[in-house]
Amino acid sequence: MTKVAILGIGTVGSGTADIFQDNADLIRKNVGDDVEVKYILCRRMRPDSRFAPRIVLDFDVIERDPEVKVVAECMGGVDPAYDYVARAIRAGKHVVSSNKQLVAERGLELTHLAREHGVAFLFEGSVGGGIPVLRPIMRCLAANRIDSVYGILNGTTNYILTEMIQCGKSFGQALKEAQEKGYAEADPTADVEGIDACRKICILSDMCFGYNVDPAQVRTEGISKIASVDVDYARRMGYRIKLLGRTLRLPDGRVTAYVAPHFVDMENPVVNVDGVLNGIVIHGNAVGNTVYSGPGAGASETGSAVAADILDCLTGPMDRQPIWEAQPEGYFMDADELACRWFVRTKAGLAEIGEAFGSVRFVSIPGGDPEEYAFSTEEMSRKRLMEVGAGMGLLAAYRILDE
Repeated sequence: MTKVAILGIGTVGSGTADIFQDNADLIRKNVGDDVEVKYILCRRMRPDSRFAPRIVLDFDVIERDPEVKVVAECMGGVDPAYDYVARAIRAGKHVVSSNKQLVAERGLELTHLAREHGVAFLFEGSVGGGIPVLRPIMRCLAANRIDSVYGILNGTTNYILTEMIQCGKSFGQALKEAQEKGYAEADPTADVEGIDACRKICILSDMCFGYNVDPAQVRTEGISKIASVDVDYARRMGYRIKLLGRTLRLPDGRVTAYVAPHFVDMENPVVNVDGVLNGIVIHGNAVGNTVYSGPGAGASETGSAVAADILDCLTGPMDRQPIWEAQPEGYFMDADELACRWFVRTKAGLAEIGEAFGSVRFVSIPGGDPEEYAFSTEEMSRKRLMEVGAGMGLLAAYRILDE
């Protein structure tokens, strides 16, 4: 019998433990041996839990037990998760994680540490929840040069925007409902300000392009400033507003990444990914666009990805082990320099708009503010947009994604 340990019994930890308990026969068939969750690390005892006999309070117990072959880190955050993961790797144990902050901020060190010690460090559950996306990058798309990745990477913000678009709710109303339904935390900052999506796009960039991208480098905008009128303008133009994380390889070999609300064309494969679902588009130079959609969070959903990583560790741990390098000088380009078309809303006058932006296409909506003008621009960088729009009292500016 093979023994594993889980760190944390929150949403993902409990979901992972449930899978090993409930799908024991299937797991035995796939692995060729019984797999038992021997320990679950918690901060306190939980006598009412179905896993109470397996709960321990001291990581040392797990670290020193030679029977434990795989450790699943489902705690979240960097401290003490990083310390526990590093110690487990040094003890010769494979580690899997669903912790996007840990992987985004310390994945460079941990992937190299795992290789040094001949064990695996896998983290499928850190991006896209239950959606298989990192394995396809490493395996199915291995013969492709990946040119770009973008997508809806946060179910909370996608739910809020769906309610604003489909039901006409304000941001505040939709957020409150998301919190009542358990989709958003009491403090929703990491979700609604794009921080969660930023961590995930960093991991995707690392995996696809081979060099580390620090979340601190990534321009990140959330959805808290989106007004209902912007939803109406998007609809009028044939778009929907989606919060996207995006990373792409530039013609000169540099890479950029950012998170921002976009006006997304109605033909785009992610435009109808609604509610708490995630949707990711990966472009390979040979295959073109491949699309991945499904539940981006949840106990059993993310637990499914964690459990699959554990099984990989037990059957083929070093098969395309993810690893990336520190970025060389000049590798990363600030997304402010990336050119695209923009939707802009302002109270500036027509002459001022024409002088600043040149050729634009105006758009109006029934009942719109007569003192405002809304229009789409030709391609320009965000840096240029801010320069020409300085002093004009820009009320909103959104990237337009037509691809």
